This record gives sequence, structure tokens and C-alpha cells, in this order.
Amino acid sequence: MRGVDKTSGSLFSYVNLEDRIPARHPLRKIRHVVNNALVSLDIDITTLYADFGRARADEVDTH
Repeated sequence: MRGVDKTSGSLFSYVNLEDRIPARHPLRKIRHVVNNALVSLDIDITTLYADFGRARADEVDTH
């Protein structure tokens, strides 16, 4: 998913996944690698969006 990496633990789960996944678990490294890859691809992905129409989900202000 693109955009800010926010957690919404109370939305779908009663447990905090950050507390459940050990600090040295491989998923933490995978998350870091994937987030970096998505950041590096952001410009390429952004060019695929039209300059008109509805905003991307990560650009919508929810406040």
C-alpha cells in the first residue's frame, strides 16, 4: 500500500502487532525492504495516475 504507513490496531484487532512480532523477526526486515522499494518506485507509480479526476487514497485528507 502506498502512502503513510500508519497502523490502526484497534480497527481490526484487539492485539498490537508491534508487540506480537519480535524485534528480530524476519517480517520486520521484509517490511523495511518493501517500504524502501515502494518509496523508490513512487515517482514511476505517480506518473501512471491521471492529472485529473479523483485524488489517490493517500492524498485524501480525512480530517
